[in-house]
Amino acid sequence: MEKKTKKPLTRAEMDVMNVLWDASRALTVNEILERYPEPKPAYTTVATFLKILDAKGYVEHKRKEATGRTFYFSPMLSREKYITQVVNDVKDTLFGSSAKSFCSFLIQNEELSDEDLREILDLIQN
Repeated sequence: MEKKTKKPLTRAEMDVMNVLWDASRALTVNEILERYPEPKPAYTTVATFLKILDAKGYVEHKRKEATGRTFYFSPMLSREKYITQVVNDVKDTLFGSSAKSFCSFLIQNEELSDEDLREILDLIQN
């Protein structure tokens, strides 16, 4: 049985998700905008990305009060779970599901210091 993964995030969607992941509570569109670095996108741009993220299953929205018109958005999966999904997709798609090939590629193509290599060896041994 093949595992179900969500569609990957675009760079702009990641920007919105990073704001939500860094927050300790659900946020409104205005609160998300306040946390963006300059130059800030338009309100409607962020609202559009939130609608897309909702459709992809990455965020959920709720009203705090039954009569309120303001929606509060929160992530439906953690940053760590998303990273795991993306890394597994890359491993499966580009490296034939081989963790060995994937790790070998990373080690050979990154400029790792001796300290980095020692830490990696410690991780493997423990």
